[in-house]
Amino acid sequence: MTAPATMRALRKTGPAPGAELEEVPVPDPLPGEVLIRIDAASICGTDLHIFEWNSWAAGRMSPPITFGHEMTGRVARLGQGVEHLEVGTRVSVETHLFDGTCTTCRAGRFHICENLRILGVDAPGGFAEFISVPAVNAWQVGAGVPPEVASIYEPFGNAVHTVFPGNDGGDVAGEAVAVVGCGPIGLFAVGICRASGARQVVAVEPNEFRAGLAKQMGADLVVDPRSADPVAAVLEATGGHGAGLVLEMSGNATAIDQATRMLARGGRLSFLGLPTQPVTVDLTDQVIFKEARLVGITGRELFRTWQLTSTFLETGMVDVQPVITHRFPLDRYAEAFEAAASGRSAKVILYP
Repeated sequence: MTAPATMRALRKTGPAPGAELEEVPVPDPLPGEVLIRIDAASICGTDLHIFEWNSWAAGRMSPPITFGHEMTGRVARLGQGVEHLEVGTRVSVETHLFDGTCTTCRAGRFHICENLRILGVDAPGGFAEFISVPAVNAWQVGAGVPPEVASIYEPFGNAVHTVFPGNDGGDVAGEAVAVVGCGPIGLFAVGICRASGARQVVAVEPNEFRAGLAKQMGADLVVDPRSADPVAAVLEATGGHGAGLVLEMSGNATAIDQATRMLARGGRLSFLGLPTQPVTVDLTDQVIFKEARLVGITGRELFRTWQLTSTFLETGMVDVQPVITHRFPLDRYAEAFEAAASGRSAKVILYP
């Protein structure tokens, strides 16, 4: 597989809203890297922040840079020393670039590396025709997986890690689960819990469009927190016991407090949503006296989570097609980001 000298890439060219589609050189893979020809890339909430240039992006990013970090493609060229992949191999890409030498990495927790860098934020990303990444970050995709599904292994892995964190795995089978916030990752989590044998799955989501998707992904009950008390709804659905597993995906301060209150005694509460300000919770009654287990979640465990992700997606245990709501060629990126921000979308896919 040959690569041209230049490629199109969607780039954040300066500290302002928007992006530019530019012609840039195709990178050469360094030793230990692979060059990947991108087949599909999906838009993440982080990408939307970058496109809109909110306060987080302004404080985190240093343009110019190609952004985008959820992608799939085929290996186009091997860097020196890469032996476990072949040209033409279909892969999805792990976003986190880890040094492998810090104390955390040496303990096997590569996803929380002390010197972590992120594709599309700290290094050139995947809204392009090609990307060069460390070969260890390229995860082989099974035959028959459509490109749009292969492009969402990374965010689907976030949901897998939230449901099955390695440091407190727990058991989902037979459990009552509440998913608070049904953006794409919350929707994936609904499907994962249903496929894993949860007794009940209650979704809490105010957006009518995404509430409908939660039902398609297998939620038994969807609660609109604007018109009903989600704590009361979960307690009623569980005979007053509460949910043994609560997945907090929203980052909303009120929802976080409610998540602690709908949690059963001895239950686990996984936090993936990112609050924008400090949050107050009732530690005494809702955490300590319940002996609740609180688990912070970031990214994916490398590479246990990826193996679970492959199992769910490549066997058909979870059908993610309802969550993939829009598809655009890369040159229609403005429409794609408009759809992503519309409130009537979930996963939006770009095809280079």
